[in-house]
Amino acid sequence: MNDEKLQHKTEAFVELVKIIETLRRECPWDKKQTWESLRSLSIEELYELGDAILSGDADEVKKELGDLIMHILFYARIAEEEGRFDIGDVLLVIGEKLRYRHPHIYGDVKVENEQEVLRNWEQLKLQEKDRKKRVLSGVPVSLPALVKAYRMQDKARGAGFDWTNREEVWEKVREELEELETEIRKGDSEKAEQEFGDFMFAIVNAARLYGINPENALEKTNRKFIRRFTFLEDRAEEAGKKLPEMRLEEMEAYWQEAKKRGL
Repeated sequence: MNDEKLQHKTEAFVELVKIIETLRRECPWDKKQTWESLRSLSIEELYELGDAILSGDADEVKKELGDLIMHILFYARIAEEEGRFDIGDVLLVIGEKLRYRHPHIYGDVKVENEQEVLRNWEQLKLQEKDRKKRVLSGVPVSLPALVKAYRMQDKARGAGFDWTNREEVWEKVREELEELETEIRKGDSEKAEQEFGDFMFAIVNAARLYGINPENALEKTNRKFIRRFTFLEDRAEEAGKKLPEMRLEEMEAYWQEAKKRGL
């Protein structure tokens, strides 16, 4: 990185720090904010960033990243006012962590590929003094279930617990599907729910093994469904019809038209 670019980034960061400090002193709303009051807003901002990423809109990603950085600076400023830490401490801690967990860059460890990097990362995390020595303890309890399943499987992989041949996962998927179908036929809703969870967990595992992020994949399908269903509604309205009064064959025809249009 050349000196001019580094100076530009440094100046922009320092200016934002100053803005946050001013807002905390002078703005009635900003003065009242606490970690707890900001928490739900921060979660919302993170989801908005996720939406922007999936839309591929670089300007929106830039904007949402700014919102998240603002929140981070707010948390740090509140902590500084309470004598806990400041943004400098935050940056030093993450810098130290990154150096420690990248011994192949800042040390003499040799790696052959990204899998070895991730394995080292998880092993080093377990060795850190301030962490419980449990592989899955770092997965937030409040994560959405689909994301949590993916993260747990990924962490287990980092500890060496994974399929030797990824093709074998499809046998597990079929096994779980058969068990689900069996419980559904029996009419046991409780066991069917358990088996459905096992089936979904196996599907998430398959996605991970083949380099697919299941959360992203499902959200893209959700958005595709919305586009096509909205098209179906629009076409029905143009024809003077209401969806509940239409035959399924009519709706399917509009659905196929939406697919042909690339929606």
